[in-house]
Amino acid sequence: SWGVTDVDDVCAGAEYLVQEGKADPKRLCIDGGSAGGYTTLSALAFRNTFQAGTSLYGIGDLTLLAGDTHKFESRYLDGLVGEYPQEEALYKQRSPIESVDTFDCPILLLQGDEDKVVPPNQAETMHEVLKKKG
Repeated sequence: SWGVTDVDDVCAGAEYLVQEGKADPKRLCIDGGSAGGYTTLSALAFRNTFQAGTSLYGIGDLTLLAGDTHKFESRYLDGLVGEYPQEEALYKQRSPIESVDTFDCPILLLQGDEDKVVPPNQAETMHEVLKKKG
């Protein structure tokens, strides 16, 4: 359940630290790269745990990635999310870019131009939709 279990885990860990008095809930931040960037964007889109986040070459649009990643990982998402295009609705449901209206905190998007696994269009499209949202 990629995009569900991982997000639940990072949020539960952060919330536990708050309960233990080891973290300030008003200062919780999250960051991650590649799959961790996807977890970062998903946590910011689908939960209210973190106050800011940094996505390093993260995935914001699973549907776009399913048709755009390099040949070695072209069917990798089938095992993580579901078979594409048969499960396209699930891909959209788990894509942070589809819930851009729920983002309400600062986000830093970092991306390399020559990334072969997570194409730059992931960060570029996320940037465009967030910018339009304001």
